[in-house]
Amino acid sequence: MKRLLCVVAALAAALTACGIRPTSVPVDAGAAPSRVSCEAPQATASPTTGRTAIQVYLVCSAQVSAVRRLVPDGVAQSRLATARLLLAELQSRAGTEETAAGFISDVPGDLDVSGPRKGDPADALRLSAQKDELPSFALAQIVCTFAGTAAGSTDRTVVLGFSGTAAARRFSCTSDLRTLPDAAQTAGTAVK
Repeated sequence: MKRLLCVVAALAAALTACGIRPTSVPVDAGAAPSRVSCEAPQATASPTTGRTAIQVYLVCSAQVSAVRRLVPDGVAQSRLATARLLLAELQSRAGTEETAAGFISDVPGDLDVSGPRKGDPADALRLSAQKDELPSFALAQIVCTFAGTAAGSTDRTVVLGFSGTAAARRFSCTSDLRTLPDAAQTAGTAVK
């Protein structure tokens, strides 16, 4: 009986071991494996629908990726109107297909965008929060979505300022910004 208990205990220990040796040094092994596809559903516009396909960036598997959505034709007539339309799309819930593919948005629902303040470049947009108050990928989503549209500049960048007195900065949708959660804190260059 004692021998049977020892065999059962040994088998239980063998079955529960995962083969990973413990270490006293923290190891960054990257993001956890994902079972989501991160394949964006493609929205297709047609002249008869009265809707235009736009590109927004959502978070999937610890990175920011493009997704196409349909919006009514002719809604955005200015830089600020385009920025507000795009921000609203980032704040809206992911569609069924987007959710099934693993997409979410980190952009807070109460975030607002306004035009430039006194002393800002004419193409600046101001967000209603401090940069360090935004969730990890929210700034990447905003920058990548705004850049290359009427909300951004012609060089595929966007000039953003935040609440408070800090000067506006020029942002690009870089690989680091799309894939590293902390990259937003050091992103952007001073605007003269």
